[in-house]
Amino acid sequence: METEIHVPVGSPIIRKFPIFVDEHNVTDGAMKLMKELRPAWDINLVKTKFFTDGTTNKLVGCYVEEAPEDVVLVRVYGNKTELIVDRDNELRSFQVLHANGCAPRLYCTFQNGICYEFMQGDALGPLDVRDPGLLRLIAEEMARIHAIHAHNGCIPKPNLWIKMRKYFSLVATEFTDQASNTRIQQEVPSQEVLEQEMAWMKEHLSQLGSPVVLCHNDLLCKNIIHNIKEGHVRFIDYEYSSYNYQAFDIGNHFNEFAGMSELDYSLLPSREMQLDWLLIYLQAYKRFTKKGGDVSWHELETLYVQVNKFALASHFFWGFWALIQAKYSSIDFDFLGYAVLRFDQYFKTKPAVEAMKIPE
Repeated sequence: METEIHVPVGSPIIRKFPIFVDEHNVTDGAMKLMKELRPAWDINLVKTKFFTDGTTNKLVGCYVEEAPEDVVLVRVYGNKTELIVDRDNELRSFQVLHANGCAPRLYCTFQNGICYEFMQGDALGPLDVRDPGLLRLIAEEMARIHAIHAHNGCIPKPNLWIKMRKYFSLVATEFTDQASNTRIQQEVPSQEVLEQEMAWMKEHLSQLGSPVVLCHNDLLCKNIIHNIKEGHVRFIDYEYSSYNYQAFDIGNHFNEFAGMSELDYSLLPSREMQLDWLLIYLQAYKRFTKKGGDVSWHELETLYVQVNKFALASHFFWGFWALIQAKYSSIDFDFLGYAVLRFDQYFKTKPAVEAMKIPE
């Protein structure tokens, strides 16, 4: 199956260092990496800044005072994240997006992480993504990424169903009678119900005709960086990037309007706001793919229905992801509670969404 992202010929070779960085003592490992990446820096003068936004990884920025704009980010992969993230695919996504002006430079990999260029700007929050000016920039940037060709001529296949099935298999043991996690038994739908819903989604959503494009797949607010000076936004963190359904990437982003640490689904974009966003997106997507012309009502309404249906799959995907994190992550976050809220929202919205019809 052709789901792989292909790196452009002539892309720079990624340097690899046999260095392991202890996630409980990131600074020491980061300094070893700076000796390799920035040999001119006096290691005694290197400053560090820790970023606390990540829910799966540890992230630290390294810089020296005489060149504060040159910040090297060191990202240490979280415990067992290789179970849910294809690291080779992440690197290919990074290279493809950088080659197309959508991502920072990737400096190197090390045994349990990567180093890359810091992107100047501010990470957005749930209120920012509703701002009309930022909303336009986000829709256009997503269209730009969706228009990138990173396949080798084969028609790419979406990896949504493969990934969802893999995630489900990683937590299936928690649903057995012998499983020790009573919260899963009590608060999460049963294994049979989850399997039924996955089968229904695959059958129902696969037939909606959503194009398969290069997707970010994890466009939560903090993964959007707004550079006010240059007047653009860029997306960061490509761990889940892959070929996928166009409507999944957009529906997933709309779900993220609710935030993460304290989910508030009253913040989801209204039909009017979604249509504004989707019109900007379709105009940009036609421009980037050189399929010009005005956006018709039929195109807009079709994408609106597709996006709202694929938003259901986004709830399931991140529900399974959170169950895996609850099992393995060392980060202090109620992943199980988050999973329960995502599954609840799926079942709450499914009847209305299932009734939506693509216009004739």
